[in-house]
Amino acid sequence: MARKDKPPRGRRGKAAPVEEEEPQVEEERPNQQQQEQPAKRELDSAQKAAAVIVALGTDKASLIYQHMDPDEIEQVTIEVAKLGFVDAETTQDVLNEYYQMCMMNKAVTEGGLEYARSVLEKAFGGATANELLARVTKSLKSREFAFLNKAREKDLYTALQYERPQTIALVLSYVAPEKAAAVIEQLEGRRQIKVVENMAQMDSASPTAIKIIEAEMQKRFDNIFVSNSNVKVGGIDFVASVMNNIDRSSEKSIFDGLSSRNEELAEEIRKRMFVFEDIVTMDDRSVQRFVRDCDPKDLVLALKAANQEVANKLFGNMSSRMAESIRDDLEITSNVRMKDVEEAQSRIVAIIRGLEEQGEIVIMKGGKDDIIA
Repeated sequence: MARKDKPPRGRRGKAAPVEEEEPQVEEERPNQQQQEQPAKRELDSAQKAAAVIVALGTDKASLIYQHMDPDEIEQVTIEVAKLGFVDAETTQDVLNEYYQMCMMNKAVTEGGLEYARSVLEKAFGGATANELLARVTKSLKSREFAFLNKAREKDLYTALQYERPQTIALVLSYVAPEKAAAVIEQLEGRRQIKVVENMAQMDSASPTAIKIIEAEMQKRFDNIFVSNSNVKVGGIDFVASVMNNIDRSSEKSIFDGLSSRNEELAEEIRKRMFVFEDIVTMDDRSVQRFVRDCDPKDLVLALKAANQEVANKLFGNMSSRMAESIRDDLEITSNVRMKDVEEAQSRIVAIIRGLEEQGEIVIMKGGKDDIIA
């Protein structure tokens, strides 16, 4: 028993040294190895797509590229170039997520959301299935009818106006709320109610029905986009540009004849010939002249949306007292409607055109008029 109480001795009767540092060394080694492992990366959706492309290799990735739009290819390629190193664990997680999404999309396409739910629950469990279905529902809505994002409200109404309320409701469910509202506003009263009612009661739709309607709408909008992409020729703006470069006598003769036939068209061309921003092209004496006839309130409103060049031109041709008054009013004038600004600018332009017709001021016309002081 006494020998057990004594520390072990060496060959010469000395106590063997107790190694106290060794356990600490053993404890530090695992921590050092853990610190040397690269941290797991958090990737956004674009980076995940790039990681899948890299993991699949060039041959399989090229097959995927064949089903992508040029914009999508460009975006993914940029992300691939920026991706850098992705650790094995992150890559595996991304590929698992990609596999789940592929199974989900296949199940939804083949049998709808409820069929997809049963398939996904068997494959991944209820919680994962619910999460995947929530994501695919959101992504389907943004992907289906994507071409409608390019459609103007007028074109969308033209394509849908004779469709059944159920069809209109389905299509409008895939566009921005303000665009859907603009289409509904143009429908006849009873059809408005039916469309809104169908949209409110809509829960889900058969993937097959969606594809049929989408294909039909795609055909219509392809025709609309082709017709809208025709080369623009003529038009009021073009005529206004021509009239700006024609001699004065011919201009008067043309407008006299046109006014007797179509006064509204003649006035519209006149409006396009000289706009408020063209004030910067006028000589100082002409600006000083028309400013005297302008209502100061109109000048304040017009300057609220004027560029700095126009503002400098106007202030430079006012008396210092008037300029100071206008600036003071500009500072305290707020919450102005754009409609009021445009109307004030139109009244100023009307004064300019009236003085020009009376020969009191000069409007520069396409560089053809030489001013002799």
